[in-house]
Amino acid sequence: MKKALVIDDENRTRELIVKMINSFGLDIEAIQGGNNVSSGIESIEVNDPDIVFLDIQMPDGTGFDLLKGLKEKNFELIFITAHEEFAIKAIKFSALDYILKPIDQTELKAAVEKAIKAVDDKKEEIQFEALQNNINPSMKRRLVLKTQESVHVVELDNIIRCEADRNYTSFFLTGGKKILVSKTLKEYETLLSGHNFLRVQQSHLINLDYVDRYDKGNGGSVVMKDGSEVPLSPAKRDIFFKILENL
Repeated sequence: MKKALVIDDENRTRELIVKMINSFGLDIEAIQGGNNVSSGIESIEVNDPDIVFLDIQMPDGTGFDLLKGLKEKNFELIFITAHEEFAIKAIKFSALDYILKPIDQTELKAAVEKAIKAVDDKKEEIQFEALQNNINPSMKRRLVLKTQESVHVVELDNIIRCEADRNYTSFFLTGGKKILVSKTLKEYETLLSGHNFLRVQQSHLINLDYVDRYDKGNGGSVVMKDGSEVPLSPAKRDIFFKILENL
């Protein structure tokens, strides 16, 4: 049976999450861990858990500080957080999971089931490294892209465009590299908003830094610096040209 450890500075939250997980009837036992950074580190080292639920805001630091203090991170990680937009975006950029307070039982169960399936996969230290980068406001965001075979850490400056294929998204990068990820384009449109990306058509999200020109032929298309052509939706035409004027 797998083991989950819950680290949170609120006793009631720890107790509630443990009680909920143990009521799901899954192949996992949850126990309470520490209530701050130092006791959390000690609890992880003593219990060697398969899954860690980790609060972000604690009295002596953050969950990110706790991760820095660990020698090894051989567990699936699920953050526990309130509506902290910056932290949530950093977590999403790093392809890690989180649940929101107040804890929703259905959301928690889904997170646990997903983590159990992932426990036996190889843990990727580069995801934790990307997270430490992404929580630093002065550093450029790095996007973690997980495929069936690999985990890629991509600089946003290296993404030329993204293209939807049903529930999959293809990333086209500098150097001719392409990465296919099993997430929708809508998820990446939301994540990359505010980072100079624009969804110019239902199936296409582009990095405006890589726009070469606009061609009027064939209904109008955006030509990217790698030579690729992307259709421009009539509904997006005004906002596209307005942005171009300000580039």
